[in-house]
Amino acid sequence: MTETGLRIIQSREVFSFSLDAVLLTKFATIPKRGRVIDLCTGNGVIPMLLTTRTGAQIDAVEIQPRLADMARRSVEMNNLSEQISIIEADLKIFAKEAGNGIYDAVTVNPPYMAIQEGDQNENEHYAIARHEVHCTLDDVVHACARLVRPGGKVAMVHRPSRFIDIIETMRKYRLEPKRVQFVHPRAQGEANMVLIEAIRDGKPELRLLPPIFVYE
Repeated sequence: MTETGLRIIQSREVFSFSLDAVLLTKFATIPKRGRVIDLCTGNGVIPMLLTTRTGAQIDAVEIQPRLADMARRSVEMNNLSEQISIIEADLKIFAKEAGNGIYDAVTVNPPYMAIQEGDQNENEHYAIARHEVHCTLDDVVHACARLVRPGGKVAMVHRPSRFIDIIETMRKYRLEPKRVQFVHPRAQGEANMVLIEAIRDGKPELRLLPPIFVYE
């Protein structure tokens, strides 16, 4: 159970949400009404947390059947089925078929590591969640750009090591980065997460927000 009172089904064998999802939920600019979509939703923690901030209709896309099922059951358990729809799909295909510019805001907590990076000697579920097995950074940003309306916002959490790649890819697809916030485990340590929000067809003007220090 989260601090909001939500009950969320998860399994360490498959997927457990972590601080990045919580921080993204608090960071993202979400309209009070309209339509929102969360990509790479995992067990659905981000859309469920977003319901504490908005009355918007929320779609959530997850490619792994077992995770999508967990998310769907959590939504039902919290009586949120009228607000949240869990969609089992490949985000690349979904973005092509859903229609252009149909969402007011997009959130995404994508796989952080390129396929050749890190230790992939782990179970399939974690490999897909952590590595760009089914979607690259380019795929994710392209999908976000297709789905969000002009003037709509896309919020992402990622690793600082990919920061330049993220900025370049967002601009490639007409998403203009507007807000950035780095997250540090401790005041004396390097950042290990970065939160980025972009506006579709926005004008260049970047705000660098004060850093977040998780401990101390």
